[in-house]
Amino acid sequence: MLEGVSAQPPSDGMSSDPVSVLVLAAGEGTRMKSATPKVLHRIAGRPLLEHSVRAAAGAEPDELSVVIGHGRQAVDEHLATLQDGLGRRIETVVQQEQLGTGHAVRCGRQQRESAGTVLVTYGDIPLLDSATMRELLREHRRAGNAVTLLTAVVEHPAGYGRIVRDAAGEVASIVEQKDATPDQAAIDEINSGVYAFDAGFLDTALGRLSTDNSQGELYLTDVVAIARGEGHGVGALVCSDNWLVEGVNDRVQLASVGAELNRRMLLHWMREGVTITDPSSVWLDCDVWLGRDVVLEPNVRLRAGTTVGEGASIGPETTLTACSVGAGAEVVSTHGEHAEVAAGASVGPFAYLRSGTRLGEGGKIGTFVEVKNADIGAGTKVPHLSYVGDATVGTNSNIGAATVFVNYDGVAKHHTVIGSHARTGADNMFVAPVRVDDGAYTAAGSVITEDVPPGAMAVARGKQRNIEGWVAKRRPGTAADEAAQRALADRGNSTENDE
Repeated sequence: MLEGVSAQPPSDGMSSDPVSVLVLAAGEGTRMKSATPKVLHRIAGRPLLEHSVRAAAGAEPDELSVVIGHGRQAVDEHLATLQDGLGRRIETVVQQEQLGTGHAVRCGRQQRESAGTVLVTYGDIPLLDSATMRELLREHRRAGNAVTLLTAVVEHPAGYGRIVRDAAGEVASIVEQKDATPDQAAIDEINSGVYAFDAGFLDTALGRLSTDNSQGELYLTDVVAIARGEGHGVGALVCSDNWLVEGVNDRVQLASVGAELNRRMLLHWMREGVTITDPSSVWLDCDVWLGRDVVLEPNVRLRAGTTVGEGASIGPETTLTACSVGAGAEVVSTHGEHAEVAAGASVGPFAYLRSGTRLGEGGKIGTFVEVKNADIGAGTKVPHLSYVGDATVGTNSNIGAATVFVNYDGVAKHHTVIGSHARTGADNMFVAPVRVDDGAYTAAGSVITEDVPPGAMAVARGKQRNIEGWVAKRRPGTAADEAAQRALADRGNSTENDE
C-alpha cells in the first residue's frame, strides 16, 4: 500500500490534524458528446474517476468524498463497487445544479467538521498520483498556509486559469481564461485545480464567493484572492511533471492522456525485465501483471486482470482479458477472456479462448480452435479446426482435426468427458452427454453418441457404397464424365500392358 500522510513519522514536524479529500465529479462534460458521464470514460481499463479516487485514497485521508451530479446514478454505482475494492468508505455528495467549482465544494463541505486540511481534486485528471498529493499536503503544512495550490508551467496554457504573482513572486490571484487580460493570458503558469485548504478558512471563504464573473458561477479560485485580502498565507507547489495535472475534456484529450499513461506503464514493465518489441502497438490495463523475461510482440492488448508468468511470449495480434498465462507459455494471434493457460502450454494462432477455458501444463490449443468452459489436461493437444465446449479432457490425449463437442440440445448444455491418453479421429462429433474413457480411440468421421469403454475403438459411421457408372448415367457429357472416361481408358490400357 502507498504510504499515507498519517503514516509519516513524528520527526517531520508536521501536523497530524485530520485530512479530508474532496473529488469534484459532477460536471456533464458536454465536449465528450456522449451519453456516458465524462468521468466514467475509460483509460487503461479504468474510468477517469477511478484513477482520481485511487490516487486520493493513496494519500490515506481520514475522509474521502466525491461530489457527483450529472449521471449520478451510474457514477454512484461505480463508486459503490470501487469502495468495496479499496476496502474503505467513499462518501458521495450530490450537486443538484452545476453552478461552478466553488458551489461544488460548498456542497461537499456541508455539515463537515471545520478542522484540519481539505484536499480538493477532480475526477478528470487521471494521471495525478498519490505521491504528488502527499507532497502538496506536506508543503501546505510546512508553510502553514490557508491555501496551497498545485500549479504547473506549460507551453500552451490556453483554457487554464493563470497564476498571477506579485512583485515578490508570491501568489496574488488566479484569473480564469475568459476573464484574463492579454497580459494575464500570456502567463504560462497555470492552476491545476488541485488545492490544499485550511478547513476553517475554506468554510468561511465559501460563504463569501460571488457570481460576478463572465460565467455567472461561483469560482473556487476566488478563495485565493479572499485569502490574500485577509492576509492569510497563500502558497504554490509547482508540479514538475505536467502530465500529472492534464485534464480530460474531450475525446482528443482522452486519447492523449490514455496514450501517455500506457507509455509510462510500458516503461515500468520494460525496466522490470519485460521485452516489448514494438511499444507503439502494445496496450496494457492498469492491473496487468507481467513476470520477468516475458516477451510482448506487436499488436498485443492485455486487459484488466491478466497475468503473464516468467518467460512467456504473447502475440503478435493477441488480446487477453482477465486471463492467466503460465511461465514459458506461448500465446499467438489469440483472443481470450477469463481463461487459464498453464506453464509451457501453447495457444494459436487464430484461437478463441472463451470464459472457463483451462489448458493444462504443456497442452496445446491450435489454429482455428474455439474453447469454452472446458478443462483440457496437461499434455493434451487440440491442434486445429475444432470446437471444445462444456468438456473435461484428460492428460496426454489428442483431439483430431475438425472435431465438434456438441454440447447444446436447444434447451440445455451438456458435458462431455474425454479420458487420458485417448486418441480421437478427425471430423468427430461428440454428442453430449457422452464419455470416451482412458486409452480409447474413435474413428475418423464418427458421430459418438454412446460412451466408449477404456481401450476400445469406436466406429460410428455409415458403410461406404460405390455406385459404378453413376456419372456417365446422370451427368453425361460433363467435364467430370470426360475425365472419368479418360481415367477408365488409361486404367484399361495399363491393365493390357501389364498382361
